[in-house]
Amino acid sequence: MKKFLLATAALAMMATAASAADLPQRQVAPAPYVPVVPAFTWTGFYLGLNAGYAFSNSDKINFSDTTPFAGSIKASRDGFIGGAQAGYNWQFGSMVVGAETDIQYTDLKKRGFLGADTARVDTSYLGTLRARVGFVPMDRALLYVTGGLAYGDTKLSAYNAGFNASGSKRDTNVGWTLGAGVEYAITNNITTKLEYLYYDLGDTKLTFGNGVDTASYKANNNGSIVRAGLNYKF
Repeated sequence: MKKFLLATAALAMMATAASAADLPQRQVAPAPYVPVVPAFTWTGFYLGLNAGYAFSNSDKINFSDTTPFAGSIKASRDGFIGGAQAGYNWQFGSMVVGAETDIQYTDLKKRGFLGADTARVDTSYLGTLRARVGFVPMDRALLYVTGGLAYGDTKLSAYNAGFNASGSKRDTNVGWTLGAGVEYAITNNITTKLEYLYYDLGDTKLTFGNGVDTASYKANNNGSIVRAGLNYKF
């Protein structure tokens, strides 16, 4: 009898274990998917647009003639500037070096008067080719200085009432530029910047006459630019 009870108990335990094995097993929920966002780097090629305000640092056109008469005509230039830029950066730790070129339309023109004498200066476009050197105080902000070559179209026109003659001269002047800025990466591909540049394209000189008398004019082509920009980084 005792052996029978033990055998019955063993069979019951085996049946219970088999039933438990047939029950659905509790599943462990999979870990949520977290996309891996690549770390941001300033290294790479970029293209962008810019717009801002430009103003001349020299507002006088000096002149002299054989009547004899000499003086200066005030003709300061200021106005809108806007265009496009392209460049490439290399990042080494917290240091960034790069090169940038830009070209923009400018609305810099002004006519000045001195009695019946007039003079006008125009700059219709301005471009630069610059190096940039900066450091990264945090991973998405860049503080930099920049400098290099500047070039632009300049035109000087004048009318001399003393001997009733006029003349004009248009040049493509080459000079230099120096400035600084701050750039911030909104996303891994979109950056925005605020920049100041000082430029100097040298002088434009104009001489004309009426066959008897001659007048000479000289205008300085230098100024400052404050502009904002938006870049797409590839």
